[in-house]
Amino acid sequence: MTYEDFASAQSIFLWSAFAIALILGAVVNKTNFCTMGAVSDWVNMGDTGRLRAWLFAIAIGVLGVMALEAAGLANVNSTFPPYRQPSLVWLENIVGGVLFGIGMTLASGCTNKTLVRAGGGNLKSIVVILVVAVIAYFMINPFPDSDKTLYSTLFYPWTSPATVALSTNQDLGAMLFKDNVATGRMVMGGVIGVVLLGWVFKSADFRSSFDNILGGLVVGLAVLAAWYVTSNVMVDADGEIMSLQAYAQNWDFYAPAGAIRPADAGPLAPQSFTFVNPLGQTLGYFTGGLKDTLITFGVVAVAGVIAGSLLWALVSRSFRIEWFASGRDFVNHVLGAALMGFGGVLAMGCTIGQGVTGFSTLALGSILTFAAIVIGSAATMKVQYALMMRSEG
Repeated sequence: MTYEDFASAQSIFLWSAFAIALILGAVVNKTNFCTMGAVSDWVNMGDTGRLRAWLFAIAIGVLGVMALEAAGLANVNSTFPPYRQPSLVWLENIVGGVLFGIGMTLASGCTNKTLVRAGGGNLKSIVVILVVAVIAYFMINPFPDSDKTLYSTLFYPWTSPATVALSTNQDLGAMLFKDNVATGRMVMGGVIGVVLLGWVFKSADFRSSFDNILGGLVVGLAVLAAWYVTSNVMVDADGEIMSLQAYAQNWDFYAPAGAIRPADAGPLAPQSFTFVNPLGQTLGYFTGGLKDTLITFGVVAVAGVIAGSLLWALVSRSFRIEWFASGRDFVNHVLGAALMGFGGVLAMGCTIGQGVTGFSTLALGSILTFAAIVIGSAATMKVQYALMMRSEG
């Protein structure tokens, strides 16, 4: 997909993201695909239906990226964020994952589900979105009249020393097959993808659940579709075919006079869905005066998921206004939202951003984050249950 000018290419880049996110939001609303709900069903009731839907999405992502890479149709080595970077920030992955898992449990859902609920009329989710957005924004951007961020103040001094500098990229294929990375990624992707599919479809209950199958299928395919589009939208710069990111990085050399330069070239790299940092980007877009230069893949993805969920809620007549049940409910959601903001940025993603998108690259950090989110959420549910039983006793 090559275009003669940057504006046309960027337009396709952004509108494609919105269209895919629109479908994602509608289907997640329709099927009740929910990663927090998946952990809750498993821990509290022994029901693995939604957990299998989540793992089905991961399997599709892993196998799909394997196939796209083998065919030269996706670039997941230099991405935004950099999942396969050789710097393994394992402590941030684990701590951030646990914080996010605790947060999504207190806030009744991950960031993707929160956006979906907002589209369905849940006003509690609007509050959660605002809190996550503020925390995510200042985790990355400095405070006014300062060079300090929440990350540099609260986390960097003690998490940075634990960073491990690897001799390869941190995906399992590169780490285990150093002499033949391409083959390693095929082998590891194939093995992990097939094992996950085998466990997912081993359940007769899952095989008979249309919504769980549809939810996992669409989430996985949406992640792949975004990887494909963002890897293949190119610009013809005087006969030289360039990615959007490369063009923006060399703007002064290639761009015609009067062209609108994007505020940052980073978000033009190949990427797929994640929802914590994009909420911070969305806040930056609104507080920055709604400038076109601040519109990113993440901003339109947030809008697309909400719009898709709203569309399904209206079509199915399931749109309902909902508010906090009590002051305690409000406090839990605000605290959970803050933890999701901290954890999602620290771990470099959420249950979709790391749990599906990052996992699809076989990045070790993404796999650690996925495990940490599940552990954090499950432990919080156990504590909540113990406190409830003590209260009733």
